[in-house]
Amino acid sequence: MDLHAVRAFVAVVDAGRFQGAAADLGITQQAVSKRVAALESDLGVRLLHRTPRGARPTIDGQVFLPYARDLLRAEERAAASVRPGSRALRVDVIGRRLAPADLLRGFHRAHPDVALDMVTLFDADAAIAAVRSGTIDATFRAVTVPASRLPDGIEAVRVHDEPIHLLTGPEHALAGARAVTPEQLAGHRIWMPGLVAGTEWAAYYDDFAAAFGLSIEATGPEFGTEPLLDTIAESPGIATLVGEWTHVVRPAGDDLRRIPVRDPIPVYPHSLILHADNPHPALGRLRDHLAAAHPGDRVGATWTPAWAR
Repeated sequence: MDLHAVRAFVAVVDAGRFQGAAADLGITQQAVSKRVAALESDLGVRLLHRTPRGARPTIDGQVFLPYARDLLRAEERAAASVRPGSRALRVDVIGRRLAPADLLRGFHRAHPDVALDMVTLFDADAAIAAVRSGTIDATFRAVTVPASRLPDGIEAVRVHDEPIHLLTGPEHALAGARAVTPEQLAGHRIWMPGLVAGTEWAAYYDDFAAAFGLSIEATGPEFGTEPLLDTIAESPGIATLVGEWTHVVRPAGDDLRRIPVRDPIPVYPHSLILHADNPHPALGRLRDHLAAAHPGDRVGATWTPAWAR
């Protein structure tokens, strides 16, 4: 159904005259008449009585009128849902318990007027493809390739360096340490079953292990965070690595130890990835917020993979 014709019909009913409808729509009276005639032809009924004094709806026109108004309202809602500045800013955060989700929550607290739609995609390739296609407006990712190898129009802005912590149970040999160095982790069993070959987080921890002579195991099925934490809490010999901002939710009584890694501090490089041509006005506000909130240089030397530097 031609919505231009539907709009012309409703305008004639509201104005009571074809001439008035033409003025309201900014087209000629002849164009209004043609649109209404075409709509009547499509529906197979007469919608308007035409008289020297104007026009009024027929019985069929009165029946059709509320549905015509619904069609026009639906058209406006559909357009508004994707109109920049009207629709929610759609951002991928990898996981809702990880640092990117906190970065986005911080933005929401500072800018509660901006509607947000937070999604979680699997890896950087899927996220960048979604940014490129416009399925999402932005994503937080570690970028493992040079900027010159990103798809045309895709930008990556480093927004947050997240320190890495060691997580152990109370019986672990390092449980009492206030901090550990990367070298002190050598020889200890570090288990991270969530490392998936080809992902950006696997690339990060592979390089971290190689740089400091560590052994990080990714063996066994990945049943989720809670079973992993159960194992860590009960084991005297197994530890894992988490980001400083990773939310570790445990039942009362579980005595997990979170130990900072220092000298140097390994940091995970989060970048905001977006399309340079994306017109959503909230993207600029998000970038400005992240730039202002960035903690800047940390006390002490840091380490990150060569691809992040």
